Amino acid sequence: MLSIASDGVEHSPILPIWQEIVIGSISFALLVFVLLKFVMPRMEAMYQARVEAIEGGLKRAEEAQAEANKLLEQYKAQLAEVRTEAAKIRDDARADAEAIRADILAKAREEADRIIAAGRESLAVERQTIVRELRAEVGTLAIDLASKIVGESLADEARRRGTVERFLNELESAGAR
Repeated sequence: MLSIASDGVEHSPILPIWQEIVIGSISFALLVFVLLKFVMPRMEAMYQARVEAIEGGLKRAEEAQAEANKLLEQYKAQLAEVRTEAAKIRDDARADAEAIRADILAKAREEADRIIAAGRESLAVERQTIVRELRAEVGTLAIDLASKIVGESLADEARRRGTVERFLNELESAGAR
């Protein structure tokens, strides 16, 4: 083969020319150097920026989730507090209503007792008036009857009173037994 190459014969397509291999290797090395020196650092910087953006977004999402959970807990606590306060207000209202009811019942009882006492007092006064009137009438009738039976006049006021009082006392003592 060497002899073919030195005789000026055309080169075989299977075996590359050594000058092309050298130029290709230098070009490849230069391309690798440019890629490593200029392109790869920019790609690495863009990759890092993307990673940081994604990680920052995840961190912000986690912070937002934590804040949302915190706000939810605050909301639940406030809701529980409001429910407790509403129950307290409802219980206070019930207690106030019961106190008002008890007060109204007490006043009604007092009024009923006052009316009953006034009625009893009125009845006692009327009884005394009736007893007084009956005493006078019974006394007069007793004197008239006694005058007719005894045959003497009991017109004397002092005697009449004494007789009437004695008669009525006897009636009362008989009624008390």
